[in-house]
Amino acid sequence: MIHPHALVDPRAEIGADVEIGPFTIIGSEVVIGAGTWIGSHVVIKGPTHIGRDNKIFQFSSIGEVPQDLKYHGERTTLEIGDRNVFREFCTINRGTGGGGGMTEIGHDNLFMAYVHIAHDCHIGNHTVFANCASLAGHVQVGDYAVLGGFTGIHQFCRVGEHCMTGAATVAVQDIPPYVLAAGNSARPYGINVTGLKRRGFTAEGINMLKRAYKTIYKSGLRLDEAIGKIDDMVPEYGELDVLARFLKVEGRGIIR
Repeated sequence: MIHPHALVDPRAEIGADVEIGPFTIIGSEVVIGAGTWIGSHVVIKGPTHIGRDNKIFQFSSIGEVPQDLKYHGERTTLEIGDRNVFREFCTINRGTGGGGGMTEIGHDNLFMAYVHIAHDCHIGNHTVFANCASLAGHVQVGDYAVLGGFTGIHQFCRVGEHCMTGAATVAVQDIPPYVLAAGNSARPYGINVTGLKRRGFTAEGINMLKRAYKTIYKSGLRLDEAIGKIDDMVPEYGELDVLARFLKVEGRGIIR
């Protein structure tokens, strides 16, 4: 299933039923899992490990060295899970020695055209990155997050589970789980109700998340006081533990 005009390094490991299109280049230390489809004019460099049943469309660059002046050729990796889709012109960089050495992508994610994932990013499962969404280095993105087109996330920021950003959002601080964010710089606009309904959250659960949102953003409490209030609500609704734990991590602070 490898086109005769593709160039595949003999040290690459290609799984069963992998299809590789013409003029694609697969470098050494690249592992590609069974059932993965790779279109034409794709470049994949190693060390990169790609799981099963992924789809990588034309002109994507996967596993290239990081765009970081501190990188000096040290051995770093890119780890990609199963059933991800990378549309045209996606660029996914490997990690850096100073950032943990690995860029990591989970399972069942959709990366639309021109998405950029920089070095040392860690992305969960079932996320959607719309066209031209970009992550700077060291960004963490939780499960089921949705980034609108042209969203940009500043380095070292965290994007929580089940949150969503509007088009052209620029986040220079963390976006808490479940929150709808938009603007430059990003501001919170309530809970991602539509997304939560689609994922099976109950009306009662969504109301609890709304209460927690108001505790953080509308009550006038300091953040540590709001976290205490949310901790008290966790026994009533366990999903709030995800939010409470996110808020307790010291970082760039949350969007306001």
